[in-house]
Amino acid sequence: MIYENIRNLREDNDKKQRELAEYLNVSQNTYSQYETGVLSLSPETLIKLANYYNTSIDYLLGQTNEKKPYKRIKK
Repeated sequence: MIYENIRNLREDNDKKQRELAEYLNVSQNTYSQYETGVLSLSPETLIKLANYYNTSIDYLLGQTNEKKPYKRIKK
């Protein structure tokens, strides 16, 4: 589910894998492997993606259908 969600979010936002790879500071090939499930996403990467798309990690993980993020703790 997570792999489908991150691909769908990218496509819905008209982004290229290369753009997300640059944002995450990984190669395009690594990002592609995230989307296909070859590589697992680290907690840090999940946080970055949730912040990028303004959604929750639970949405990325397929635990909810609600894209709206939770209220964030200010640091």
